[in-house]
Amino acid sequence: MSEPVSLRDRYLELIDQIVQTTLKGEIRSKEQVYQMLLKQVSPGTGEMFERCLDERFSATQYEVDNQLQPATATRRLRAIKTIQGEWERSQQENKVSGAIAQAVQQIVTAEPASRLSALLRVIDPNQTQVLTLDQLQQLAKALKQQVEQNADIDLRQELQQLATGLTRGVESWRRLEGNLMSWVYEQNQGPLGFEGVPGQHGPWAIWAKQVNSPLPQTLFHTLALSQSVVELAANQAGMELSAWVELAVILQCLQRGLVAWFDQRVYDSKMGAKLSISTFLTFAAIWSQLANGFNQSLRGRAYADCCFQVTLQILRTFAQREYFPLYGGIFASFAGDYLRDALNYLDEPLRRVEGTQEKARILTLVGSSLRAQGGYEQATSFHQQALEIAREAGDRICEIANFNHLSRTCVAQKKYTEAINYSQRALILARQTGDRLGEANALANLGYSEVFQAQELEQMEPEVYETAINYLEQGLKLSERLGDTQSQALCLSSLGIAKVVLEEPQSAIAYLEESLKAAQFSGDLYLQGLNLAYLAEAYYKLNNPGQAVSTGCLGMYLLEQIAAKEWRQPAGLLTILQGQMGVEAFQTLLKQYRPQIIAVIGVDGYDHIPQLLEQYQRSMH
Repeated sequence: MSEPVSLRDRYLELIDQIVQTTLKGEIRSKEQVYQMLLKQVSPGTGEMFERCLDERFSATQYEVDNQLQPATATRRLRAIKTIQGEWERSQQENKVSGAIAQAVQQIVTAEPASRLSALLRVIDPNQTQVLTLDQLQQLAKALKQQVEQNADIDLRQELQQLATGLTRGVESWRRLEGNLMSWVYEQNQGPLGFEGVPGQHGPWAIWAKQVNSPLPQTLFHTLALSQSVVELAANQAGMELSAWVELAVILQCLQRGLVAWFDQRVYDSKMGAKLSISTFLTFAAIWSQLANGFNQSLRGRAYADCCFQVTLQILRTFAQREYFPLYGGIFASFAGDYLRDALNYLDEPLRRVEGTQEKARILTLVGSSLRAQGGYEQATSFHQQALEIAREAGDRICEIANFNHLSRTCVAQKKYTEAINYSQRALILARQTGDRLGEANALANLGYSEVFQAQELEQMEPEVYETAINYLEQGLKLSERLGDTQSQALCLSSLGIAKVVLEEPQSAIAYLEESLKAAQFSGDLYLQGLNLAYLAEAYYKLNNPGQAVSTGCLGMYLLEQIAAKEWRQPAGLLTILQGQMGVEAFQTLLKQYRPQIIAVIGVDGYDHIPQLLEQYQRSMH
């Protein structure tokens, strides 16, 4: 008799033995069945065992269905189902054990400088099989076993640090887990801290109380006080590897937990999506800030690279979500000074990634945000790259978004003919593919570009402006039908700015105020600041200095907080007003509007206004 037949007989006998032992009442738990399978099924022969199990299951099911010895057959079938369950469990655990063994091998065999990076690849949430908390602990245990088996002292120390960091990270997360969302209920009302302007409440102070380790505790305190994460990281020269790994595990678990919670807010899916977007962007920004800080010392360079790696992992996960904001900048829903310069540090990790659909979407997001900062050349480069990758990937919606962003960037550079060309291409492609959101943005950009071009060419014919305004109004109607607040805010803002340019300040105010409300709802700080800057212009034209000062100060502050170049526009207007009124009268007016200003940006924001004006005036001399 050949070997496969004898193996078949052996496995059929094993199954029958377990069934008989169960019927006699000698199997006390499923664990006994599990242990018997581990001992008696030889490695590499699982397929044969499964065939035997299927054979016995089918025969016993036939007996049950045809009521042959019904009582005994039913009990046998139940026993066979137990064997199936424990077999599946053993196979799953074998799979996990194999994956962990492979992960350990990748970490151990990596170059010393790349060992932490290898660990981050293993725990990347973009992997097909994302490691659970239990599996992270198994990985830590397996790394500790390697420590005992390895003779290389440096390797042993590093593996020990990695294992300790993983273990502590899981322990810290378990302490935090129960308080993941408690801060939401403690705040009672108002924004949740991952949106809006600096000074709002958030979870950081509450989380700081839950962790015992110095690094996460210090980071949470820093974030709670809107202090510099860059400085914090720059001062961590003597930090142990285990502390960095612990922080990575904690932040990854916090971010995934928050996004899962916000995504499940089915009673208000738009608010849930808004908060998830804020969470992804906030954590990506924190990691890029950490990277910048670590990069300031030679010892921290390796940590900086790994911070970039985590930033990219977060953005890749984010780019796969249906609510990924192709038209909202990275500043949407951000809070705190610590986020201001995040974009400057995203360029490096993006350069290392091959052309993928996710990369095109991330480049789109970062490019639109760089435009807000005045980095027009770099923004154009990012959008051109994104356009090429999106075309190759067949991502038409992303391709249309980049034509729209290129149009907007060209307007900022006063390249109006190119801006019109890009918006027309976006409009044609959007209508061909049925991308209504892309169409709404293309109409807004086309009208916006034509208003500025006509003004530059000093065209006074009313029909030129009527056509442009018609495009803007079409875009607005379409975005209203779609219920897309971000696009509504853009269309309303474009109409308002066009009306300011056309010397129709009263009409401009109505559009800009509506846009401001929509931008506040979508959490777009850039558009909020821009609308306020142009509101100041409109009120100035209407000889309303009080409202011009109030809106100008708010616009200047919000735009400067996100390092947007346009903060200088309201600063210039306020300087003119101060010159016309005199310093004392200006200060009196500013105090008069203090309550309205504080309601939006807080006392710290109000106190920062004179410093910004002084900074602007110094730069003009």
